[in-house]
Amino acid sequence: MNIFALEMGQDDPIKCTARKMIQMDLAKGVSRKFHASDKILVLNPYGHRVISPPDVGSKGILVVDCSWNQAQETFFRRLGGKHRKLPILLAANPTNYARPGMLSSLEALAAALYILGEVEEAARYLNIYKWGPNFLTLNNDPLEAYRKSKTEGKVIDREREFFPHLFAE
Repeated sequence: MNIFALEMGQDDPIKCTARKMIQMDLAKGVSRKFHASDKILVLNPYGHRVISPPDVGSKGILVVDCSWNQAQETFFRRLGGKHRKLPILLAANPTNYARPGMLSSLEALAAALYILGEVEEAARYLNIYKWGPNFLTLNNDPLEAYRKSKTEGKVIDREREFFPHLFAE
């Protein structure tokens, strides 16, 4: 699967997980003019659909590295592709440790790979940071449940089971 990373340059470059993936040739850096084809999944926290195993036929994943403070503005850009948000997971990165949904670009990519059945590949990516493997430890049960779900609806059901307090009405 092709992995693309778009750096928006809004964060500390030393902490930028997308930059490290690009430097290690684990992702192809793309410019702001990049337009994803319909076969590329664009990881978008504001997407209307949740990534799920039926997305497995996709030809690649685009992760957009931006500041959480500017994420909403960033994702209103036209990027093409199939926009998918991740189901709720806990961050393992030192900045947002154990905060639901506040994933680094690396964690988001690893979660997408895992849900799409690329478990070993997800672990390989996470191993580039010493805190990375902890992402799998923190999220083992939900990630397994999401990966084994047959439909997007089942992923959403599992999400509500693991994080009911975030859906309280």
